[in-house]
Amino acid sequence: MEHMDVPQFLGILFVVLTVAKLSGHLAQAVGQPAVLGELLAGVIVGKSVLGVVDPSNEVVHLLGELGVVILLFSIGLETDLKSLLKVGGTALAVAVAGVVLPFALGYGIVQGLGLSVPASVVCGAALTATSVGITARVLSDLGRLQDPEGQVILGAAILDDVIGLVILAVVAGMAGGHEISGWGVARTSAVAFGFLIVAVSVGRLVVPRLLDAIAAISSAGTPAIAALLLAFGLGWLAHRVGSAVIVGAFAAGLMVVGARTFHDVEVGVTRLGHFFVPLFFVSVGAAVDVSVLNPFDPANHRTLAIAGLLTVAALAGKFAAGYAPFWFRGRKALIGAGMIPRGEVGLIFAQMGRSVGLLDEGLYAALTVVVLVTTFVAPPLLKYLAPPASGAAALSDHEGIEDLASEG
Repeated sequence: MEHMDVPQFLGILFVVLTVAKLSGHLAQAVGQPAVLGELLAGVIVGKSVLGVVDPSNEVVHLLGELGVVILLFSIGLETDLKSLLKVGGTALAVAVAGVVLPFALGYGIVQGLGLSVPASVVCGAALTATSVGITARVLSDLGRLQDPEGQVILGAAILDDVIGLVILAVVAGMAGGHEISGWGVARTSAVAFGFLIVAVSVGRLVVPRLLDAIAAISSAGTPAIAALLLAFGLGWLAHRVGSAVIVGAFAAGLMVVGARTFHDVEVGVTRLGHFFVPLFFVSVGAAVDVSVLNPFDPANHRTLAIAGLLTVAALAGKFAAGYAPFWFRGRKALIGAGMIPRGEVGLIFAQMGRSVGLLDEGLYAALTVVVLVTTFVAPPLLKYLAPPASGAAALSDHEGIEDLASEG
């Protein structure tokens, strides 16, 4: 690795954070999530355009990975298990269909093109994701967060993320050289769910009291630091027991709910996330080789064809999932549309597949296109299907949600 001194490091941070913030605000100005602008900014400053940011640099990579941990921790903070239980079977039906349909379509497409089983699994898994943050932010802005459809969407999206974390752990096992088998998948699922259940069950009893005790005897800001240390420690422990680091970070976020200092932790993590999370999105965008998306180069036709097929599968699979609970009387099309954005979770799948060599540059670029398109399409489609409620309702919801992926 090329040595990076302090001035070079500061220069990289200046470039990455400047383009991330500017592009994020521009994206929001035209009604899109900030994450979309950050991705595009990463493409511009990355290896295939300006070449300012090298995503393979170890320092850039580690900063981006730290951003992922903080992002998954924040998603855990936003997850309300009680609300999830209230939507019950309806959300479960949408979630299961929203995983099975896109995965089957993605896996079948890549296998049909003659590519490897591991690559097919990664591509199928990437299509199963649903971005809780992006969906919640759009519904919040529309004042539809408390509608029955909004609750079903959020519940299903949360379940999708939990299932996705299990699939991600399976993918991580594949990357480590383990063969895919029924026993292997069952074992990985048991470890991921078991770790999550045990950690959250014990943690929700202990962690809130511990954070409150720390707040009573320490200076301001310490509870947030303690919560982050918990996320880092559980991420390490999850890896040690055979699960994924982000499973531990997600579990840590769930544990903090209920503490009197929860708001202080949320504010502290949000502020820290404004710094680190954009580093992840820019580094992911910087890894995209736009030359493989040139339609005038015959060598790229296969990549573009795969991107097109996977995008159709991604849109159709999630939209169809909204119709899975046939007993639900609400607007199923709205539920399907709310499940479409892949956002940060889809990027995590694609990035992991690329970093461990399961995806080549063409497939990685194709999946990035899928994430961009689904993230870009979902907000205007939701606005079309669910016109904004009264201004008061929209404001109330907006004040209740802080989304790192959207606000960058």
